[in-house]
Amino acid sequence: MTTTVTHRKRTRSPKDIVFIVLKGLASIAFLFAALFPLAWMVIAGFKTKTEVVRTPFQFFPDVWNPQNYIDIASDPAFLRTLAITGFGAVLFTLLSLTLNSLGAYAFARLDFAFKRTLWVIVICTMFIPGMTILLTSFIVVTQLRMLDTLAVLVLPGAASAAHVFFVRQFYLNVPRSLEEAAMLDGCSRFQIFTKLFVPLSKAPFVVVGVTSFMVYWNAYVWPVMTITSPELYQVQQYLATFRSERSTELSMLMAGSALAAAPVIILFIAFQKQIIGNIKMAGLK
Repeated sequence: MTTTVTHRKRTRSPKDIVFIVLKGLASIAFLFAALFPLAWMVIAGFKTKTEVVRTPFQFFPDVWNPQNYIDIASDPAFLRTLAITGFGAVLFTLLSLTLNSLGAYAFARLDFAFKRTLWVIVICTMFIPGMTILLTSFIVVTQLRMLDTLAVLVLPGAASAAHVFFVRQFYLNVPRSLEEAAMLDGCSRFQIFTKLFVPLSKAPFVVVGVTSFMVYWNAYVWPVMTITSPELYQVQQYLATFRSERSTELSMLMAGSALAAAPVIILFIAFQKQIIGNIKMAGLK
């Protein structure tokens, strides 16, 4: 006996069509608002000095001139700044992954005195704005004689309550049977972490790694407060100095800003699916 099932296509009501159209328009408006400043910055790098501040506003240059990008890309100070910022960002990312994953494993799997109390304290730090502790942080690093060193940029912000919380949510869902099997094989707690949990942590590590890199690369206030040596200038600090010292060369500044933004944009685009998917997954858990 054959049963024929007829699927009728649901007809959208006028209200549904209006909602879809409005949703599409809102998405386009949001996308335009997000990408317009970036597109203008990139295109402004091809303009002359006068075209950048021309009145009335002109989006595209009369003649596309790549000389600004060539000049800023051949500037030794700019290249040194990119190199030292990239090196610091990699160190910061590795340290962040190490500290936060260890903390997450401890709170997810270990039992120790005052664990709940310490966890509450860690979580509460998420709600303290960074600007409110800048002065006290500056006093601490001054007393530790860390000013004007790469350590002052890498060490203070590596531990993050938000990252510990994020990775802990993932570790809580790792089956305990795997951990028990590793213990039966004679693995220590540290070996369980390095040989079992770390290999399984690719998903949260992508999120923590990319966000840590972006936070370091885009930092401005803290480097300005703690770094005075031009040899250690960070990329945002260099661009701010360029703006104040060479205020008439706005087109070259735009070219430098575009090149400085490129690594972060490329990194985010490369891992955007993993980042969005892992954040959604962590929220559901």
